[in-house]
Amino acid sequence: MSRTSPGDFSVKPVLTGDKAVLRPFREADAEVMAEIVEDPEVIRLTFEPDTAITMERLRAWYGSRSDHTDRLDLGVTDRVTGELVGEVVLYEWDPAARSCTFRTLLGPKGRGRGLGTEATRLILAYGFEQLGLHRIELQAWAHNHRALRVYEKVGFVVEGVRREVHLRDGEWADEVLMAILDHEWAAGAGVSATAR
Repeated sequence: MSRTSPGDFSVKPVLTGDKAVLRPFREADAEVMAEIVEDPEVIRLTFEPDTAITMERLRAWYGSRSDHTDRLDLGVTDRVTGELVGEVVLYEWDPAARSCTFRTLLGPKGRGRGLGTEATRLILAYGFEQLGLHRIELQAWAHNHRALRVYEKVGFVVEGVRREVHLRDGEWADEVLMAILDHEWAAGAGVSATAR
């Protein structure tokens, strides 16, 4: 694959790994994503509890992802079955710093099988090796232990913790700030996004 222009999020690639395939979203994905975002664990680890998500909003959202040139939203699918199990996103593009923010969510059918780890590696490889990003950062709840393990495994480094930033279910939640830099990715990733 030839390298795209730095920060050229207008290209919506298909990225294939051993277990996962990342592909552009279609409006028809809204039904599956509705099930995923209604999963109690997804709500607990991702959304504000009172976020109103309607099917109309989801159809409009997922139907328009390919139109956005300032971000990259890709569906995570199981390579064997083709089933949509979640999403990965690069957004908040800062051209001057060649940086952006990463987020992901996986529904129940995508957990515990290495799909999230591989999907994260695939999109990081694309961000650094094809888009020429210098820095990719993220924020995660401190109680999202599974995600934090994945992020550390693929090379993200904890840069700080915002302590007790949100009251969730009667308890204060910390937010962990993490990032990975292009030279860190190059030092540990090798040629293949799935080689690690």
